[in-house]
Amino acid sequence: MQNKYIQTFILFLFCFQIAIAQQPQKLNSVEIYNQIQKLNFLGSVLYVAAHPDDENTRLISYLSNEKKARTGYLSLTRGDGGQNLIGPQLRELLGVIRTQELIEARKIDGGEQFFSRANDFGFSKNPRETLEIWDKQKVLSDIVWAIRKFQPDVIINRFDHRSSGTTHGHHTASALLSVESFNLANNPSIFPEQLKLVEPWQPKRQFFNTSWWFYGSKEKFDAADKSNLIEMKTGIYYPTIGKSNQEIAALSRSRHQSQGFGSTGTRGEDIEYLEFINGTALQNKNSLFEGIDTSWNRVKGGKPVGELLTAIASQFDYNNPSASIPHLAKAYTMMQSLEDKHWATIKSSAIKEIIASCSGLYLEAVAQNQETTPGSTIKLKLEAINRSLIPMQLMSVTTLPEQKNISQNIALSNNILKNINIDLQLPIFIDYTQPYWLKENGTVGMYTVTEQKNIGIPDIIREVKVVFNVLINDIEIPFERTVVYKYNDDVKGEMYNYLDIVPEVTTSILDKVSLFKNGKNKEIAVKIKSGKDAVKGDLILELPNNWIVSPKVIPFSLEKKGTEQIVYFQVTPPNQIHEAIAKSIAVVDNKRYDKDQISIDYSHITKQQVLKPAEAKFIKLDLKTNEEKIGYIMGAGDEVPKSLSQMGYKVTLLKPEEITPAKLANLDVIMTGVRAYNTVQELANKQSILFDFIKEGKTMIVQYNNPNDLVTKNIAPNTLKISGDRVTEENAEVRFLAPNHPILNFPNKITAKDFEGWKQEQGLYYPNEFDKAFTPILSSNDKGETPKNGALLVAPYGKGYYIYTGLSLFRELPEGVSGAFRLLSNMISLKANVKIPAQSIKP
Repeated sequence: MQNKYIQTFILFLFCFQIAIAQQPQKLNSVEIYNQIQKLNFLGSVLYVAAHPDDENTRLISYLSNEKKARTGYLSLTRGDGGQNLIGPQLRELLGVIRTQELIEARKIDGGEQFFSRANDFGFSKNPRETLEIWDKQKVLSDIVWAIRKFQPDVIINRFDHRSSGTTHGHHTASALLSVESFNLANNPSIFPEQLKLVEPWQPKRQFFNTSWWFYGSKEKFDAADKSNLIEMKTGIYYPTIGKSNQEIAALSRSRHQSQGFGSTGTRGEDIEYLEFINGTALQNKNSLFEGIDTSWNRVKGGKPVGELLTAIASQFDYNNPSASIPHLAKAYTMMQSLEDKHWATIKSSAIKEIIASCSGLYLEAVAQNQETTPGSTIKLKLEAINRSLIPMQLMSVTTLPEQKNISQNIALSNNILKNINIDLQLPIFIDYTQPYWLKENGTVGMYTVTEQKNIGIPDIIREVKVVFNVLINDIEIPFERTVVYKYNDDVKGEMYNYLDIVPEVTTSILDKVSLFKNGKNKEIAVKIKSGKDAVKGDLILELPNNWIVSPKVIPFSLEKKGTEQIVYFQVTPPNQIHEAIAKSIAVVDNKRYDKDQISIDYSHITKQQVLKPAEAKFIKLDLKTNEEKIGYIMGAGDEVPKSLSQMGYKVTLLKPEEITPAKLANLDVIMTGVRAYNTVQELANKQSILFDFIKEGKTMIVQYNNPNDLVTKNIAPNTLKISGDRVTEENAEVRFLAPNHPILNFPNKITAKDFEGWKQEQGLYYPNEFDKAFTPILSSNDKGETPKNGALLVAPYGKGYYIYTGLSLFRELPEGVSGAFRLLSNMISLKANVKIPAQSIKP
């Protein structure tokens, strides 16, 4: 070994490329060497938890980079039920973002990513509730599938399977199901349908990754008996890159931007603790892989492969990595003849990319456009260059999914660029590009994925690829590349996106919720977008017969691909209260197109296309409002201002620097967005202005905040302490503590019916300590719990009113929950001259 200080590290140096995540990776000599070392370790660890951001990136990085183990993270959900700190996307769209954040995190810490079909339906207080909403057998099946497919030697649970009721129900459920799966995965009578694709598998041992957090405090953990725990010293320093394991882990964890998990790297000693819970116990606690052959000897006929790889590593030339190519090509050939296809497939894939990196072999397939439609012919520019002295020849290219082989027979001489133009014909029935788990309707607790082979795949399944068949050392090696689209940005430089397959035409009803407060008609805007040139057809807005739509049909003609047009329908609601789903349908050549194309584009993840039904909710409701002018201070991101505009209010979005007495003078109500006091630092210095606003006879409405990391403790003019209290059962009974209070009576009479049909949860982070000036309005609780009275609190202050609510209005309003609109109207309408009857205030 040339440098005894070389440490295993795979992808850290590419963290700067994460903003353009699909840009081809170009390994340097240190990374190539580390990849070669990892080829010679045949051990695997599967880490299991419930959500994105649950994983221990320090341990994943340590196992992958220091121990060289194949390390996977199985997150049972995609985090769909969390809050979003970077934008308005919630539910499945948030799940798409958090999926990509996990994929980017694994690129940094060196792990692999997997999922089950479980849907993160929101906070759950115990595993009983979780497993009532998830389909337990399907999630159990998915964990068994992951074990059989990944074949881990060791499983590590993030959470304690014995801690029911002490943490998020999803957390405990993930551990319970993991423990149950440990032996089931090796039983051929369990989920036998999987055995057409995988074999039974028995992991060697299973652990619980405990820490001080599970003991309640660091002091309690320090005092606890740790004789039954395994200590793993993960505070490794990698001198060749100048980073500690903790610093790498922090960079990985900081990919979870939508959840606000930016993390600061640390240095020095660090210990992770594992508690043995299943399988064969360790005798000396020195290695997770004790008693497991992690060399090529575990594979029949694999010993010569291991010996060759050892020799390659010992002779590696950092100044000339290409010197290793002949032996690497030979090792690749040897792997192809092995009977054990599990490790042969994994290591063959890895060694091919090592060969490409050693030679500077750059292969790329670029489309002229970022979007195309099924059945189209796309023009591709192929780039192939060998930047080494090793002779190579591009024998042919194979286009997928059409499986067309195009002969090339082009010599790839050192540093001579070869550009090739080819056409790729797409099948007429190729799937549109979208998250595969969203293609079919699911349930509150589960996504629907019908093809077994797709379950657990982390990312969008992209079919359009080019395989470059390259002859190296008389060995033909296929290198597969997904087709991309790239362009130059004047500021950021070379930018990449993947090629997306889109419908010929998509439509979008611009307002996803439209309120009809009276019998008058309303103008409804629908956007039409072409996916190809020369699209002509008719647009229809479908509604139940008791809604009147005019005109019945709007013809459209879009000349160029990507052209957008907005058209307008006049819609008249029925006389009675009614909710309806409106559908916009484009009819082209007698074919109906009913998809809404949604683009999710953040700099830290790969751009995503989501296709949802082109629908909106229309509501004829009994809603009375006044004409208050509202100033809205955005927090973490929500769509409440859109809902306020739908209600008929004039809404002004206030930037922090605009919170001045002069700017607020013409407003009647100030409303803060979700988690504003967690995310808007400037509010700490604006409280006196806001409180003066209330004193003068105005109203301030503060939506929920997390009690941790508040920018100021004085979020209210009177004492108010936020807690972790929440009501997760959206159908929990709501009791009126102050039935005569104006907020329940004016201008809308609020009844129990207004709390029907709420989504995901009633509310979160309710205050549990507050000044006697506050009047608690509502009380509710989850089953078996004490009443929570902090959902809606009102206090007079000067001539005005301060309102704090933990009700999940940010979820209910975009979902079109009628009662949420009616209650919010009453909150907004609370005036200083409205007298609160004394009998309405209960102790």
